[in-house]
Amino acid sequence: MTAIPPFTFHQGTQPLLVSIPHAGTHVPPALAERLSDAALQVPDTDWHLERLYAFARDLGASILVATHSRYVIDLNRPPDGASLYPGQNVTGLCPVDTFDETPLYPRGDVPDAAEIAARRTAIWQPYHQQLRAELDRVRAQHGVAVLWDAHSIRSVLPRFFAGQLPDFNLGTADGASCAPTLAKTLLPIAEAAPGYTSVLNGRFKGGHITRHYGEPARNIHAVQLELTWRTYMDQAPPYTYLPERATQVQPHLRRMLETALAFARGAAA
Repeated sequence: MTAIPPFTFHQGTQPLLVSIPHAGTHVPPALAERLSDAALQVPDTDWHLERLYAFARDLGASILVATHSRYVIDLNRPPDGASLYPGQNVTGLCPVDTFDETPLYPRGDVPDAAEIAARRTAIWQPYHQQLRAELDRVRAQHGVAVLWDAHSIRSVLPRFFAGQLPDFNLGTADGASCAPTLAKTLLPIAEAAPGYTSVLNGRFKGGHITRHYGEPARNIHAVQLELTWRTYMDQAPPYTYLPERATQVQPHLRRMLETALAFARGAAA
């Protein structure tokens, strides 16, 4: 289905895995022919997160980054496509529209069940197999694993939330995906960051990855951070990375990951 590997992976040395499932921009040529011109700009990408989180390598974290656009398949959705937020407007496993509700398939040739299954086999499964394998390896080596699921989004997006979204949106599946002490140490870092707003388990509580892989009873702790674009990039096309903004927010992100590592070392002791 695609000649591009589903992900890139860097194996670290510490009990921390950073997953970036929505940074991919690749759309296979055969699929690109079916998409609208607007869709081909992949506007709903979690832009530049691999660059923003590049410092995580220096911390010894493993880093897993998707290569394909979420328009091909959304790696943060359950494999059966079940809604993560029942009753709310959401996008599916293989989306058919943009966040602005513009159709991806102008001719109406949306993916059928067989095509969705093929995408799941080619892209979704390999990413999740790598994610599972690395968490298991880290836990076996260190006795504990922390999964940091990194996301970003426009600050204003009426389809999903009213008004302006807080800048740091920490999600722990309402406390089910990690030890309470981890969330309690992360939130104050976000709250103390001058010029930014924050919330824990607000509009975004964690997607499939956080909910599925967070198993605090097994000492695998998962946290999602949905970061607003305004903190590090231009929110309008061509979605330019803004180093002067990024360097202001990165120290807070780094402090969060360092705190997650300190928690992991304490949990393993």
